[in-house]
Amino acid sequence: MKEYQIYYDGKWQNSDSNEFSEVENPATKEVIAKVPKGNHNDVDKAVEAAKNAFPKWNKTSPEERAEYVQKIFEGIEAKKQELADMMVSELGNSQTFSEEGQVPLSLKEMSAALEEIKKFDFEEELDDGTVIYKEGFGVVACITPWNYPLNQIQRKMTPALLAGNTLVIKPASLTPLTAMMLTEIADEAGLPDGVFNIVTGGGSDLGNYLTKHEDVSVVSFTGSTSVGSGMYENAGTNIKKLVLELGGKSPLVYLKDGDLDQAIDQAAKTVINNQGQSCTALTRLLVPSSQLDEVNEKIKEYYKDVKIGDPADYDTDIGPIVSESQMKSILSFIQKGKDEGAELLLGGNQVDRTGYYIEPTVFTNVKNDMTIAREEIFGPVLSVIPYDSEEEAIEIANDSAYGLSGAVTGPDFNHALAVGKQLRTGNVFINGGKRSPKAPFGGYKESGIGRENGLYGVEDYLEVKALFT
Repeated sequence: MKEYQIYYDGKWQNSDSNEFSEVENPATKEVIAKVPKGNHNDVDKAVEAAKNAFPKWNKTSPEERAEYVQKIFEGIEAKKQELADMMVSELGNSQTFSEEGQVPLSLKEMSAALEEIKKFDFEEELDDGTVIYKEGFGVVACITPWNYPLNQIQRKMTPALLAGNTLVIKPASLTPLTAMMLTEIADEAGLPDGVFNIVTGGGSDLGNYLTKHEDVSVVSFTGSTSVGSGMYENAGTNIKKLVLELGGKSPLVYLKDGDLDQAIDQAAKTVINNQGQSCTALTRLLVPSSQLDEVNEKIKEYYKDVKIGDPADYDTDIGPIVSESQMKSILSFIQKGKDEGAELLLGGNQVDRTGYYIEPTVFTNVKNDMTIAREEIFGPVLSVIPYDSEEEAIEIANDSAYGLSGAVTGPDFNHALAVGKQLRTGNVFINGGKRSPKAPFGGYKESGIGRENGLYGVEDYLEVKALFT
């Protein structure tokens, strides 16, 4: 069994703790590797390396920084199969989704950022002669979740490096092995020592320590709103810049006479792919009350073809939940749905097989004040919510503490677009429209602060200086 090291100052190093955490395959419950339980001394060394590397890296030309990021891109491309396989092993997402969703998403977003950065002016002059200069902040702490173990790092790494910052990455404890592979790729790319550093260990401990660290200038965190709220408070101790991508409870509003099959397919895929462990999952499907029975029958027919099984099998649609504790959390939400009077349309049970499996679950005739419609479940659970008027649908869609994503399926594009503009969310998909890797990603309200992807992501990692001439 492989035992990993942490990585800082351009070298693989032993952790000061000399302790390790086991990484489990959620489909088999087998321990597949061990990673260091990093401690505060390890973080201090990694931050020091990043701090020392920053001045020179920040002065490196944007073109040269982009060349290094391009080498990382090429490394991911070369090892895309190994990365996909690793995510199947440690996360449990299906082989198909890993190969067609997880890895290509990173490559598309990196490619778009590398193309867009060519258009970006790090220095510009106003019409009165004032010079506006943009440069990196310093050390960026990247604290990432387990559900997209490659792309959640990429979304921070790419813009932060292009902007001239150095990195200390703290990957999720449940899925650190993909991050280790990415670190190997970054090492092979030949980045200057100290520009890219990674420390594995407990999220609450090391995450809090990084957030308060006096030599960290930016904290970029993706995860739950509750944890993000604590980081918001911790960062205030020395007024750090925060980039927070937090929770979601996203609605898909189906309008009468729209393409119902498309709407069901779009919503269902977001709670089947990755076992619904996605912050942007369209977990609330809003439909006209007059069509509720029709919707229910179409959903039951759709789910007949969904296969639960070994995530390494290409015909598997839904694999295991990432861990036992996450499985228990999802099951508790399902029980709350039953207790609060939602109608269980299908699923709702743990699957009797080795691993942490839950049946894909759909509740219908859900009221928007129920727990399953208010809180992020982060599992394969869809709630169908009826409405009586378009105005009520918009009101229900916006009646949430979150505002990360959303969708509208309507009878024509202009009608759907008009409704989409009224949704208080950072992203809205109109009639099945596809996400652009150049577009900003981030949320309204308690779904976060800042944006990721393209030039919008780069700007969040830049200090802006005005020089008066």
